[in-house]
Amino acid sequence: MSPNPAGGAPGEPQQLSLLQGFPASAAEASGPALAAHLPVARVLIESSLPHLDRPFDYSVPAALDAAALPGARVKVKFNGQELAGYLLERTAGSDAGHPLVPLHKVLSAVPVLTPAVAELAGRIAARYAGTVSDVLRVAVPPRMAKLEKEFAPDGRLDPGLFGTEMFGLATDVSLPSPAAGSIWTRYRNGAAFLAHLAAGESPRAVLTALQGYGPASWPRMIAEAVAAVRISGRGAVVVVPDYRDLDRVESALLKLLPAGDVARLTADDGQTPRYRSFLRVLSGAAGVAVGTRSAAYAPVPNLGLVVCWDDGDDLHIEQRSPYAHTREVLLLRAAQEGAACLLAAHSRSTETERLVGSGWAQAVEADRTVLRRTVPRVLNTADSYELEHDPLARIARLPGAAWRAAKEGLERGPVLVQVARAGYAPSLVCDTCREPARCTACSGPLAIAGPAGSSAVPQCRWCSAPAPAWRCGTCNGARLRRGATGALRTAEELGRAFPGKPVITSSGDQIKATVAETTALVVATVGAEPVAAGGYAAALLLDGDSLLRRENLRAGEDAVRRWFNAAALVRPASEGGLVVITADDAAGVGALLRWDPAGYASRELALRQELQLPPAVRVASVTGGRTAVGHFTDAIQHQLAAQGTVLRTAGPAPVILPAAAGAGRTGPKDAGPSRDTVPRDSGEEVRTLLFIPYAQAAAATAVMRAVKAAAAARRSDDPVQLRLDGVDVL
Repeated sequence: MSPNPAGGAPGEPQQLSLLQGFPASAAEASGPALAAHLPVARVLIESSLPHLDRPFDYSVPAALDAAALPGARVKVKFNGQELAGYLLERTAGSDAGHPLVPLHKVLSAVPVLTPAVAELAGRIAARYAGTVSDVLRVAVPPRMAKLEKEFAPDGRLDPGLFGTEMFGLATDVSLPSPAAGSIWTRYRNGAAFLAHLAAGESPRAVLTALQGYGPASWPRMIAEAVAAVRISGRGAVVVVPDYRDLDRVESALLKLLPAGDVARLTADDGQTPRYRSFLRVLSGAAGVAVGTRSAAYAPVPNLGLVVCWDDGDDLHIEQRSPYAHTREVLLLRAAQEGAACLLAAHSRSTETERLVGSGWAQAVEADRTVLRRTVPRVLNTADSYELEHDPLARIARLPGAAWRAAKEGLERGPVLVQVARAGYAPSLVCDTCREPARCTACSGPLAIAGPAGSSAVPQCRWCSAPAPAWRCGTCNGARLRRGATGALRTAEELGRAFPGKPVITSSGDQIKATVAETTALVVATVGAEPVAAGGYAAALLLDGDSLLRRENLRAGEDAVRRWFNAAALVRPASEGGLVVITADDAAGVGALLRWDPAGYASRELALRQELQLPPAVRVASVTGGRTAVGHFTDAIQHQLAAQGTVLRTAGPAPVILPAAAGAGRTGPKDAGPSRDTVPRDSGEEVRTLLFIPYAQAAAATAVMRAVKAAAAARRSDDPVQLRLDGVDVL
């Protein structure tokens, strides 16, 4: 179907008529001479509007024939404006039934969108009921014309121009064989997984790694798996949550592979370095792409392995529509291209446990004898034995057992202290009734940014409004007390408890990747723990109850993941390594004491399956004005009912966080309608949840996508946000 060049502004609903697409004048009807071979180009326009999420046919002028290659960036005339897009394919004819508008310009002859990535983008858009254009916005980095002129002056990328030769069958890779003592041999099914990769096969595994530091750490294991697949002549994609993990994995890869074979893909490095690495991968000069979320779409030729580290980390979720998760992108890509798949972490998410339980993937984990030699000893200050010797341990910020572990650990090396929150006093409560202190302007939580003193004034964490004369709305009390202690306050208290010992903090904007092997206290928020090269002598996991009490379906699962990530940085018990956790005796604490992340994930998944909650089912959230959400969900249910499917729903319920809560906070951003762009005059903002069995997921998401496109074309209701599998909605 071709666009109407004489139409209105972009985004106007197109009226289907016999006149659509006809040129505006006789001169335009004659048009330029067309290409002799395959004169029709199918173009995907860069637009997040759902009703424009389909290819449009354009004619190819003879002057653009050589440059108009599939995958190239182009510009076209659409509704009176010039819009960018991607040329998907060239065909011999069109079924539009009318003369086609010619391509306006070829921005670059470099085919940046490969057929495999284009197909993957379509699958991701279908799974998350989004648009292909939104997926490609993440998959293909912005164009850097200077680099294209340097490495592809004629539109063809030459690997030799990057200063490296294409790395094919590797004969100089220093991959340790199982006989030479590869780390994988310490894990059940580990040696077999490497052997299958090196033989050119495509095994699927879920790895539960034990150590997070030293020569036997998980980055080395990932590097060995990648080197094995490179021996078979195939490429690899490795995706990690953040730049600290990226630095470690890249360093491990460069110890086994030639430097030119590894391309680093992350937006944090800037647009020019990212695009240079993208062109290296596209040309075949590099066979391994390693990076953060967008690296999952790297156009690696002859892909043989996809790797995702720590899939439970929220950083793997794209923060823009359609909010795809890296794990799901890589699973779809592995199935599409017949590649091997490795999902690795210190713990195990319920999603990966579901893959293991279904037989889709094999578990790679250590036997108990190996585990006991590798992991630290774990002690819980809330168990009956410790409470008998220290009755105040349950309410103490630093129980006696934790204090002794820190004191003894500081004699052997650094000691890690994990806390739940950054800042000094991240939350305040009424001193009389213990109700949380709220801002009178926006109902946000009050906090003290620095050390409490005579001049310290509490202020709102959402709108930053000061509250010098605060009064409790429950009891009218005027005195405040700290409801939680942050990393800075904890560091201050530990500095007084251990005079003469240096205290290092890692939180907020001051996150450290590594620390020296000195006798120091390292206070870090969850997820910001630095790595000590020789491991920590001890670790104190504080605020465990605070993590477990969060009002979220995944609170327990996420707390366990963070505990294991921190505990994996501690030396083995045979070297005096000790982990002390201060939390009530719960299933998650028991899993850490036994070092059994798989058992916890299995138990959690069984409970979710019993209650029919994710990941036993998929969930879609529709957020917006009450009327718009009602019309949207009714349309979905009506169309599904016609197909014989009825979805279980919950809501509509008011969204707990008010619109003002978004001020100054990071969250999902969307080029199209989202919670942040719901009109102020749309009334109360509500959310409806739809629970989708996997058997009906394909049909349900297709209907949701169609309803979303129809609603965008009609524009009869206020916009709503449709999100699939959001981890923060339950």
